[in-house]
Amino acid sequence: MSDFVDALGVQVHHVTRGPAAGPDVPTAVLLHGFSPDHRLMTGCFEPVFERRQEWRRIYLDLPGMGRTVAPDWVRGTDDVFRVVQAAVAALVPTGPYAVCGESFGGYLARGLAAADPERVEGLALVAPMVVAEHAERDVPGHRVLHRDEAFMASVGGGGAEFDEIAVVQDAVTWQRTQDEVVTGLDVADAAALDRIRRAWTGTFPLDGDRPFDRPALFVTGRQDSSTGYRDLWQVFERYPRATFAVLDRAGHNVQIEQQAVFEAMVHEWLDRVDEARKAVRDGRIGR
Repeated sequence: MSDFVDALGVQVHHVTRGPAAGPDVPTAVLLHGFSPDHRLMTGCFEPVFERRQEWRRIYLDLPGMGRTVAPDWVRGTDDVFRVVQAAVAALVPTGPYAVCGESFGGYLARGLAAADPERVEGLALVAPMVVAEHAERDVPGHRVLHRDEAFMASVGGGGAEFDEIAVVQDAVTWQRTQDEVVTGLDVADAAALDRIRRAWTGTFPLDGDRPFDRPALFVTGRQDSSTGYRDLWQVFERYPRATFAVLDRAGHNVQIEQQAVFEAMVHEWLDRVDEARKAVRDGRIGR
């Protein structure tokens, strides 16, 4: 279902899948990266959730991206975060929820978990942005490990979004990039994105007063030249129940280039979230 919710006067577009909200219905909020839209997240997470239909999934379009129009006052990452917080409060007013975020969305997701640690029951981050400023990140140089030259010639090259990011360049990764990434880039509001970039580093806390002791997952690509993987070690001890994975033959679109491993790891993370939910319900552990 596609709909809009008012968040601080911003009409936030979102796509909801799965059952209606209810006290025993687990809910996941999913946040895409900078410039694309919700299709980046539906493309990689829905193949998992289609086998776990008990979950309600809420895929947001961030301000200035997808079908969410950013008013002039949205002028930085702090403003984006405020809108996301308000949208989540409206869409999930009570009860626990899990958060999934990719890249820039991972940065926002950590902010949500820090701001609402009693309600966020799980965190899954894909190629997350840990250090905001590009010049301060510790990332490897771009490297292509596999390229199907015949196919790439047949489509006239991959374009900058593909050629400069993809580590595996073949028919599958090219098509998924078109369907899940480029489609969002084509409808993004360039002026709004420029405003946000000017105040790129958020001032909201990314870590709570104590470590996030809930099931978590961090999946990164060994060849990710955008957000990298080394900066994750700065936050490693803040997530004592997290699985940290650095996958070879994968870059910033690790969810595409290592699809099978990615899906298996998300399933395992959801198993841990479900297990923790049951323990809370049975009174064996507190929330």
